[in-house]
Amino acid sequence: MMSKPLAVPADLAPETRLVHAGASYGEHGFVNPAVYHGSTVLFPTAAAFHAQNQPYLYGRRGTPTSRALEEAVELVEGGYKAKVTPSGMSAVSTTLLAFLRAGDHVLVTDSVYHPVRAFCDGMLRGLGIETTYYAPLIGHGIRHLIRPETRIVYAESPGSQTMEVQDIPAIAEATHKAGALLMIDNTWGAGHYFKAFRHGADISVQAATKYLVGHSDAMMGTVTCSAETWDRFSAAYEEMGVFAGPDDMFLTLRGIHTLDVRLARHMASAIAVAEWLRTRPEVETVLHPALSNAPGHDLWRRDFTGASGLFSVLLKPCADAALDAFLDGLRLFGMGFSWGGCESLCIPFRPHRTATRWLPEGPCLRLHVGLEHPEDLIADLAEGFRNLARS
Repeated sequence: MMSKPLAVPADLAPETRLVHAGASYGEHGFVNPAVYHGSTVLFPTAAAFHAQNQPYLYGRRGTPTSRALEEAVELVEGGYKAKVTPSGMSAVSTTLLAFLRAGDHVLVTDSVYHPVRAFCDGMLRGLGIETTYYAPLIGHGIRHLIRPETRIVYAESPGSQTMEVQDIPAIAEATHKAGALLMIDNTWGAGHYFKAFRHGADISVQAATKYLVGHSDAMMGTVTCSAETWDRFSAAYEEMGVFAGPDDMFLTLRGIHTLDVRLARHMASAIAVAEWLRTRPEVETVLHPALSNAPGHDLWRRDFTGASGLFSVLLKPCADAALDAFLDGLRLFGMGFSWGGCESLCIPFRPHRTATRWLPEGPCLRLHVGLEHPEDLIADLAEGFRNLARS
């Protein structure tokens, strides 16, 4: 006799719930839901066709595969309902377009993921929607920037590249008092280490390509809403025809099942590497909020339950050729965009700012510490520094 797939009760520990997320959509005794490749869904009778009330109506409007993943994301984020999109950027753009109209105003953190800035300065501006960038550490001061036409305050904590931890409860309080919505990019904490809705967010988006997928083999975005924002978002999602591919959905659900154990390893290894980097004479500053005395550490300790493997390093001034020699000499740290997979990455960056100044004298590096042994990663970086010194 086949056992019934487990419906995940709320009284279980988060680690247990992640393992069984979406399992209720498994069939025939299989522990994972099937991958449904489909567009047409048949109606058994004319009456059923006219009623349009069966669980699945058309491939783009949902399948057992998409519903299993959506339920898993809702569990991770702790929100009301969720939808998935083909990429993290599409999660952001779909959400902004769902809630903004010509004449509206949006406040966006100056530390935002650069493609979001490009979307605001390009697409939104062309639609008659104005964007103002604000200092990431503004906290309650955001109230002075909110206008009558401000509809959304957009946060990202920690910030892309520069890792500022925002005071999300303070920003949420000011935002809601003004009648606006707080939207947050929650990718760094993956929804597992930062519960956006408990801290006042109305909408949480993720580039699920990163930690939810976890293996660098799928593109995916997620949008999780509060009960108050769900109807408007879901209607816009439907109108815009957004949907993700079934294979990528399956890979994302697979990643969620191991999210807790992967993030714990990423966190422990990243802290070990970051602490070692603090001892290096070539390093000016390590920007990792989980480190004691690091910028944002107090807010991180108050609001987060863990840290991911992504952080930044500011080096002391050196020649461009020396930095290139450092990067080219790394074996385990690859140079490539994205993060959250099993492999470690290291890329140079130059922050783009308009509301604040960012003027480090030396090069900036963003590191993602993967699942390799931290001693091997430290040895790799040490060799990189030897190459830097020889150039």
